[in-house]
Amino acid sequence: MSREEINDKLALLPDLPGCYIMRDKDDEIIYIGKAKNLKNRVKSYFHSRHEGKTQLLVEDIDHFETIVTKTNKESLLLEINLIRRYQPKYNIKLKQGTMYPYLKITNEKDPQLLITSTVEDDGGIYFGPYPHVYAATETQEFIQKVYPLRKCAKNQKRACLYYHMGQCIGCCDHEVSKEEYDAQIKRISSFLNGEVRDIKNDLKAKMHRAADALNFEQAADYRDQIRYIETTVEKQRIMSRDYTNRDVFAFHMDKGWLSIQVFLLRQSTIIKREAALFPCYDTPEEELASFIMQFYQDPNHILPKEVLVPAGVDTEVLAEALGTKVHTPVRGSKRSILDLAVTNSELALTEKFMLIERSKKKTIGAIQELSEALGIEYIETIESFDHSNIQGTNPVSAMVVYKDGKPERKNYRKYKIKTVEGSNEFATTQEVIRRRYSRLLREGRDMPDLILMDGGKVQVHAAKEVLEDELGLDIPVAGMVKDTKHKTSSLIFGGKDEIVELDPNSQAFHLVQRIQEEVHRFAVTFHRQVRGKNSFASQLDQIEGVGPKTRTKILKTFKTMKNIREASLADLKALGIPEKVALSIKAELGSIEENSPNEKDSENKA
Repeated sequence: MSREEINDKLALLPDLPGCYIMRDKDDEIIYIGKAKNLKNRVKSYFHSRHEGKTQLLVEDIDHFETIVTKTNKESLLLEINLIRRYQPKYNIKLKQGTMYPYLKITNEKDPQLLITSTVEDDGGIYFGPYPHVYAATETQEFIQKVYPLRKCAKNQKRACLYYHMGQCIGCCDHEVSKEEYDAQIKRISSFLNGEVRDIKNDLKAKMHRAADALNFEQAADYRDQIRYIETTVEKQRIMSRDYTNRDVFAFHMDKGWLSIQVFLLRQSTIIKREAALFPCYDTPEEELASFIMQFYQDPNHILPKEVLVPAGVDTEVLAEALGTKVHTPVRGSKRSILDLAVTNSELALTEKFMLIERSKKKTIGAIQELSEALGIEYIETIESFDHSNIQGTNPVSAMVVYKDGKPERKNYRKYKIKTVEGSNEFATTQEVIRRRYSRLLREGRDMPDLILMDGGKVQVHAAKEVLEDELGLDIPVAGMVKDTKHKTSSLIFGGKDEIVELDPNSQAFHLVQRIQEEVHRFAVTFHRQVRGKNSFASQLDQIEGVGPKTRTKILKTFKTMKNIREASLADLKALGIPEKVALSIKAELGSIEENSPNEKDSENKA
């Protein structure tokens, strides 16, 4: 994906929490991250300076995708599970051994509150994840003070110090009933799910009683506990103990296009997201049903125990056809995940439309602006020329074609200059213009609406002289005027060589710059190829016994100096070259580098 395409996608990112997935040029996932604000976070990778490992990551990024979540907590959960599944190389290097911690109430006779980094199907109750171990430890210690469970090992013979401090429920001192444990676990669950009003009121009452009793140290401890609740404890999502594998399908329909999002849930968390965008010719519900049937025909898509779909989809028919449960949830966590899939499908379609609109502005919109600036009705086709040589040697020209603001690479043309010796900008322009448009005349092909010369008045006058005086053609010609950085800043156009200023923020300005950069790149690349071949050919010409036919055979067969150096004597003789001449070639070229070390690789613009 080009830098321009990446910037277009960055501009469309939402100000919402979610996960971002970075991929390389082979479409492999190389990094997964989360953000409270996707737009700000993802932009920072491309618009900020980096160093070290982050710089290596940024250099490997080719394109990216995002998954929007409802809360930052959900983005954290999603990030963890995506990292576990895909093990991206940069996540492994940067986060290995530092998975986010959870608080766990164990499933046993005398349960404990522990910190763990793994979630298992063991009947325990999990809370989190927490951003780091310190946060989990602080919360664990706070809960042990106000809602203690068993803190010590079971092999204690008598009550421990923690029991006497009120930080252990005391199962070593006396039998604790299941009802008492259940009540305590219920209080902990309520607290970790954000229901903190009762405990705050209780702590305030204890603080005031301690202060009235002049026990200021204890009052300060209660005060600190209240502050902890107010500043640190956030609503935690209790991990579902429903480990049913399920897939979630949702859609959004607009302007004849259907956007489908698929979330694959395993152990109650999203492990993968798939998406599809295509024109819709039936009702969206029927199209979705057809998509689901085709989805599970792929051997890589294993049928889960349950499929969630939006309202309106025929769940009975789908369930019978698939042989699994198909359900439309109306409330609870299942409905929440379905709504999340709908949100993502809507965002994906909105992004598509906005990218199309931005593309139109950069192409059709830019052409309209340029047409207005030059006073031309509509510029459908632009042909642009550039020349390249080094101190007048190996002169070449190149032409690029843009139609409706987009490059047409199949119509690009290269020209070796035949009638001009040395660096002669005027004569070189005339030769190329003559060759191009006399051929179009002979073949009866369409002429461009505008010719852009990558040069000033000299090239414009040379082109007009050939077009008008020799060929009788009336094609507008404009010259691209450069700034100190060799970037187009304005155009020369019209009979009096008027300077046409373009707004630097306009799409027309950016289009002309893109054309100037493209034709320059194309010309320079061609010049390097010609220079390399001519250098090779000139070296061959200096070898006794190598004539034009032998030189042509060698050039066609080996193409580069590296290949000729690696060729054996038998390879040369196989071309019909006498052994004596073949030995001379190996002797003369075997130690010569393909490019002379003192040759400068810079192009003087003609």
